Amino acid sequence: MRVSGDWEEYELIDCSGGERLERWGNIILIRPDPQVIWQTQKKHPLWSAPHARYKRSPQGGGAWEHYKKIPDAWSILYKDLNFNLKTMGFKHTGVFPEQAVNWDLLASTIKSSSRRLKVLNLFAYTGAATLACLKAGASVVHVDAAKGMVNWAKENAVCSDVAEMQVRWIVDDCIKFVQREIRRGSVYDIILMDPPSYGRGPGGEVWKLEEEIYPLIELCTGLLNENSLMLMVNSYTTGLSPSTVQYILGALVAKKIGGTVSGDEIGLPVTASGLILPCGATSVWYNRVDQTETSAAKTTTPIKL
Repeated sequence: MRVSGDWEEYELIDCSGGERLERWGNIILIRPDPQVIWQTQKKHPLWSAPHARYKRSPQGGGAWEHYKKIPDAWSILYKDLNFNLKTMGFKHTGVFPEQAVNWDLLASTIKSSSRRLKVLNLFAYTGAATLACLKAGASVVHVDAAKGMVNWAKENAVCSDVAEMQVRWIVDDCIKFVQREIRRGSVYDIILMDPPSYGRGPGGEVWKLEEEIYPLIELCTGLLNENSLMLMVNSYTTGLSPSTVQYILGALVAKKIGGTVSGDEIGLPVTASGLILPCGATSVWYNRVDQTETSAAKTTTPIKL
């Protein structure tokens, strides 16, 4: 499992009974987490003194219960990245802190290159990975179908002083955008994606990642060539293991271009217990491993295909 130990303004204090106790700057939140199936005793005093708690409804969904006044939006830092946070619907805050280990991997890959790299960020959400790539010196095309998320990413870019760097903000269906880019003959050095587990398209069509991940990766290989460096796939779909995506990357990308693939869980350290909470998975294809072998490759055993 790969874990970032560099957070200062975020902390996973404790987790038990289907919930996380977290510190976001000076704001304490309790949020549900389906991975937390153990029922250990909630001894930490902040369990009874949060600013807000997200409670699920038996009818589906849920809502925030606020116990102390918190701002509509506040910010936290990760190294030189600045993120705006909000207590938004379906328990989220706008940042997935476990992804910091991937932001660092992307940044080190970009900084180790002797040329300016072109990055495509698909299903890009509020832009944390986009900011990391821009800070490291890459140009980025940021694509998400939700206009509100793209606007939020733009706000984060301003806060992190990267709004004037080489970035394109695209509100579009990711698959349709990739198809157009292939027709235009575009090529990227790095592609990263964090596709949803489940969703519905504008015509009511159902999206299930387990069924769509192979054709999605196959499509994206049309934007890579022998000089491309990385394709990174993040997933929070419990039925889709990192090894499965690793095999797909090997069959589709490494077979075409060469290189190596790896697949790992990513997680967050829990202060109260000293354990690591699993928080999804990342699978990566690397080209020219001698240049891109950073923390991910060193903590896994890449498979050469």
